Amino acid sequence: MINLGFFSIHIYSICILLAVFVSYKVIISESVRHKINEDEMSDLLFYVIVFGIVGARIYYCLFNLDYYSDILSIFKVWEGGLAIHGGLLFGLITILVYCKKRKKNVLFILDFIVIGLIIAQAIGRWGNFFNAEAHGPVTTLAYLKSLYLPNFIIKGMYIDGNYYVPTFLYESLWCLLGFIVMFIIRKKSFMKAGYLTSFYFIWYGTERFFVEGLRMDSLMLGSFKVAQIVSIIMILSGIVLFIYSFKKSPCYNESGRNDIYD
Repeated sequence: MINLGFFSIHIYSICILLAVFVSYKVIISESVRHKINEDEMSDLLFYVIVFGIVGARIYYCLFNLDYYSDILSIFKVWEGGLAIHGGLLFGLITILVYCKKRKKNVLFILDFIVIGLIIAQAIGRWGNFFNAEAHGPVTTLAYLKSLYLPNFIIKGMYIDGNYYVPTFLYESLWCLLGFIVMFIIRKKSFMKAGYLTSFYFIWYGTERFFVEGLRMDSLMLGSFKVAQIVSIIMILSGIVLFIYSFKKSPCYNESGRNDIYD
């Protein structure tokens, strides 16, 4: 985006920053609606973002040990290499530790965060588009036109002499749709702590499993795609969590209840 020789700003980083900003605003808005202290939630989000980025980097490097045999190269994040599942894992651990220490209802907190998380993923995937990465197999111009895509996307999917399937777009649109669904149902009277989190696990896990099958740059564990394994775990976890929430979790309504925050 900007290159001054000694200093540069990449469009990918702008997409990530925009995703973080929108996610932060959504989560804070939801916490205020439920009468949760804004400063306390801001503190939690700060640690989640920091450790999430660290986790995304560590996760990516662990599955590319040959490339990162030089320890110093691990710290060169400007050269790329982040994995969303690593960010999710470390972010979740951070939330669990925080809620344990502050004696908060972790499912209630997660329900706020996943709404912001999924819209952040919808925005962040556009960074992959501008980086010409996270795409599917070689395809044809006719196929891309059959999807009624804007010309700038079609041109962007022309990489090194070939057209590629825009898997980044599939995931971005799926996450956007998931955000809309979550934003609508979050106010329903039947909602219980953990419902939105279980929905996120199942919704994103299902999409990522199928989209990952198309991607050409997957992290591998032997002959298996790591993201597909994780997606199955997410789906199963979401189902178990929904059953648990249905039986054990309290409800919260539109006016907000913070008695289940503690």
